[in-house]
Amino acid sequence: MKKILLSLLLVLSLVSFSAMAQTNTATAAATASAMTSTNAGPKDPTMEQRLADLEAYVNNAGRAADTATNNVKSNISGPGPGHNVWQMTSAALVLFMTLPGLFLFYGGLVRRKNVLSVAAQCFFITGMVTILWWICGYSLVFHKGSPFLGNLDFSFLKGVDSSPNGDYSYWVSQNVYSMYQLMFAIITPALIVGAIAERMKFSAICLFMTLWMFVVYFPQAHMIWGIDGFMNGVFNADAKIKAIDFAGGTVVHMTSGWSALILCLILGKRAGFGKFNMAPHSMVLCMIGTGMLWVGWYGFNAGSAVAADVIAANAFTTTTLATAVASFVWPMAEWLVRGKPSVLGFCSGAVAGLVVITPACGFVTPTGAVIIGIAAGLVPWFFCYKVKGWFGYDDALDTFGVHAVGGTLGALLTGVLARNTANSNLATNLSKFVTDSAAQPLVVEQIKAIAITLVLAVVGTTVIALIVKALLGLRPAEDQESAGLDLSDHGEEGYAP
Repeated sequence: MKKILLSLLLVLSLVSFSAMAQTNTATAAATASAMTSTNAGPKDPTMEQRLADLEAYVNNAGRAADTATNNVKSNISGPGPGHNVWQMTSAALVLFMTLPGLFLFYGGLVRRKNVLSVAAQCFFITGMVTILWWICGYSLVFHKGSPFLGNLDFSFLKGVDSSPNGDYSYWVSQNVYSMYQLMFAIITPALIVGAIAERMKFSAICLFMTLWMFVVYFPQAHMIWGIDGFMNGVFNADAKIKAIDFAGGTVVHMTSGWSALILCLILGKRAGFGKFNMAPHSMVLCMIGTGMLWVGWYGFNAGSAVAADVIAANAFTTTTLATAVASFVWPMAEWLVRGKPSVLGFCSGAVAGLVVITPACGFVTPTGAVIIGIAAGLVPWFFCYKVKGWFGYDDALDTFGVHAVGGTLGALLTGVLARNTANSNLATNLSKFVTDSAAQPLVVEQIKAIAITLVLAVVGTTVIALIVKALLGLRPAEDQESAGLDLSDHGEEGYAP
């Protein structure tokens, strides 16, 4: 494995130098072209066009002067400062969800001998995904290409500068947008860690997560969010499936959750599962992590409006309502059934509410959010409380019960509860699908998207896991697992003896 890592570092260095050379060549060519150009520059916009540009900025619409005739160029050629700062803040909030939010949430739920292994896995994924995003990930997801995958014209973030990309935002710098979407790409594979915690060796996780990004995440994200994506019902008039997903119900939670289930089944149960106490070692850490996830999720959901506008405001409101309701309903269900409302129940309910509202937050009304919150507090709870025991699978930290079930439920309820009054963009290409009724045609489109996402995650994960198992093996030796992954994989302990 060390030889593989050294080889990867060497390849990365060579790729970096190559990308630098390409950038320098392109810059020199552009400069020479500009110096020799004899074309007259664009005309200044009129006062009316300037005022129209200002209105466009406030309303998050396209610049008026850019669309005018007579070679007129807007004086506001760059991003809008308000929208840009909101997007940078949102990007920071989403990274905050992984580091330290997810680490503390998951780290508190594992046994003390495995707490550092969760931190290492989150940090590795953050670095690895960032490198892939720079090399080709952003391009494969957000450049035009086929309905299933973008091309490589944005590789090494070539051309991804501070100017907005009108396919995704009129007023946010494309480099800021790319960093915002990077944070989604980071947290998605990190969620898988919860199902296979305490029993998958670090080298196997490294290879699995790298391959998973190419096989599952990049195609899924392009199909749903790419401007020419196969399932981008909001903005692609030619989409074959008219699905909607505001902030990642299918892209993030379904892909990670269903992949987590398959991987934990292939791995098998933890040594001593069902025989020894495997209770969380620190509910305090878990509670702190939950609070961080909730706060960071505002960047996740409201930030997906890609502007500080009315749609972001609605997403902020619906996220709050659904999460608070679910964090109340889950422990109340526990109280009725088991006699006590647990702190873990409050934490799990909050996360479930966040998951289920994610695909719907920018498309539903406050009342729809409350309905989603109730469903999020009951359905994932039932899977974690009963279904998990019926089938006996070892989903260590309930990633399947919360993210797969919650993401699937959220995608379905989005089809039921999406309303034009919440998001006028639904009328652009979906006027025939959103009819403000529970049985609207959009529900069928959501079911199609759910089916494709499920197949991609299940088949892709199965193939990758078997390849990694054949190459490296998936599990540590039994004595290493018994001693804990902190020592066996990293040679450290989270707590002093």
